[in-house]
Amino acid sequence: MTAQGSHTASSTDVPRRNWAGNVRYAAKAFHRPTSVDDLRRLVAGSPRIRAVGSGHSFNRLGDTDGDLVSLAGLPPVVEVDHERGQATVSGALRYGDVARQLHTQGYALANLASLPHISVAGAVATATHGSGQTHGNLASAVAGLELVTADGDLLRVDRDSNPDTFAGMVVGLGALGLVTRVTLDIVPTFTLRQYVRLDLDRAALDEALGSAYSVSVFTDFRTPRLREVWRKQAADQAPPSADWLGTTAAAQPRHPVLGMPTENCTPQLGEPGPWHERLPHFKFGFTPSSGEELQSEYHVARSAAADALAALDDVADLIAPVLLVSELRTVAADELWLSPNYRRDSFVLHFTWVDDTAAVLPVVAEVEERLTPFAPRPHWGKVFVTDPAELSTRYPRYADFTTLLTDLDPKNKFQTETLNHYFPR
Repeated sequence: MTAQGSHTASSTDVPRRNWAGNVRYAAKAFHRPTSVDDLRRLVAGSPRIRAVGSGHSFNRLGDTDGDLVSLAGLPPVVEVDHERGQATVSGALRYGDVARQLHTQGYALANLASLPHISVAGAVATATHGSGQTHGNLASAVAGLELVTADGDLLRVDRDSNPDTFAGMVVGLGALGLVTRVTLDIVPTFTLRQYVRLDLDRAALDEALGSAYSVSVFTDFRTPRLREVWRKQAADQAPPSADWLGTTAAAQPRHPVLGMPTENCTPQLGEPGPWHERLPHFKFGFTPSSGEELQSEYHVARSAAADALAALDDVADLIAPVLLVSELRTVAADELWLSPNYRRDSFVLHFTWVDDTAAVLPVVAEVEERLTPFAPRPHWGKVFVTDPAELSTRYPRYADFTTLLTDLDPKNKFQTETLNHYFPR
């Protein structure tokens, strides 16, 4: 059954699969409304509905057996509030689009994810992040939300009016309503340089991760040493010395996945550029990563970084054959209920796997087993097999979020099979 009376743009513009193509959406109908009023009518008349953004998820958290709606047809908005130091943007806009408009007005976001192709609302809902020991995830920059709730009402909430409940709504997994606008904290625009260093000793990992504005370390688990360090540093910071932490400088641009075209990546070799053209690994107009892949990611306490990495040594021979690349990053703590960084500065282990679910899932289970002593919190939009009962112990506000679900969506309109698995009601 689908909602009636909604005026939509061509539904052929709504994604039928996720970004990597490994999840085919099961929705009975696809919609792309062109106004918030149309969206409200659609939501009010639908028994089951979800929003889809850029489709950069690798599990079925956002899938539905009812109506799937893209908000990309709504009028695009980027409104800067100079006095508050905030910008209100359409939730369906991609970070790359928002970043360009902010930069032209002299502003920036404090951080970006590794690719700018993801939608703002979708990235916020799953606590997607960049890297940097003093930077929170993308959701931590959210100061306000506008969303269409289950009965079709338009709800506006902000950080100041009810901070505790707001902290439960920001990383909402798409389960509390369809987010139409997001208000973000902004900062003055800035310039960065990107340097890639090769062959880092593990003993220097912590120092490397704290050495620049944003740092990512790449490894393949084939040797104990870490293959690459990508430093995104302030333009006026001195470049790394010739023998920095025992590494060597990359003489040519690099791609995180060996063999992939380096022209897809943002400029390296110390060439200065604006924040939004250096913080992501990939250029906005190019295909990011490898495209055909699966992804998993786990957040542990930053103090446990060395031990957590060492715990995977026993299964390195299982990881390496199905791994394209692993990325190690840091994220600062926040107060958002379902954020993997809730009240915990985090060390993040990201895995980009080959596109073979049958081969990857047993390895994912082994990785999770080895990381269990460190209470890992998986990224909500990626592949994981953690038992719901176990996962609930890792989030002090887990039960509170279930109550919030019941309050805002009493008829389970935004519920999905995967969501119900982790938050049964």
